[in-house]
Amino acid sequence: MTARFESRVGWWGTWKRAEAAETPAEARRNSRVGWLVIAGISLLQITWLIYHYLGQPAWLGMLPAWLREGMGLVESAGIFTLAVIWGGLWWRHRWQRQQEEAPPPIAGNHVTVAEIYALSPGAFERYVAGIFRRKGYRVKIRGGSGDLGVDLEVTNQHGKRAIVQCKRYQHTVGAEVVRELYGTLIHERAAHAFLVTTADISTAARDWSQGKPITLIDGETLVHIAYTLTT
Repeated sequence: MTARFESRVGWWGTWKRAEAAETPAEARRNSRVGWLVIAGISLLQITWLIYHYLGQPAWLGMLPAWLREGMGLVESAGIFTLAVIWGGLWWRHRWQRQQEEAPPPIAGNHVTVAEIYALSPGAFERYVAGIFRRKGYRVKIRGGSGDLGVDLEVTNQHGKRAIVQCKRYQHTVGAEVVRELYGTLIHERAAHAFLVTTADISTAARDWSQGKPITLIDGETLVHIAYTLTT
């Protein structure tokens, strides 16, 4: 099993949500929505300021002094509020990147399949992402709703892109899962696909993947990889 994995990795290169927490993928999606909303509001604010101070429409000069002063206060408050919100979004973006690039949530020379399975789905994705990073890959976490069956997107030193599907299972992974992954591989136009699971992988699934650019990593193999990276 291990020898088979190493040979296929050699060809490739160098080798849901959490119950009470937001996953990095969800944080990234929510952050993107926030950026778009605030960008739209900021654009309106800038358009108004240009119209007010550069266009200097005549009707503004006809307003009472107290109303013009009030508008000035509202404009200043709007600029300050947007600056605070942009700062908050920037901080959230940094937090999100730190979460994605954080080391695996469990470590040590004797990690067990049970310990890995005990991770939440989001933490399991980050754990697998950490392993790929330590193997020299650039990793993008895509897990979450709307991920189209891709939990991680990894790129090796030669620029070849692969997709990774993380299955935190206890029951044996069958051939139907591998067939779906192969369809996703074609849809994504990636060079390779990895299936990483905490469970066993059936013989039928392994036989079906033969000759295809797919690497299957079961729980025992995952434990072995984690061990080799810490020794």
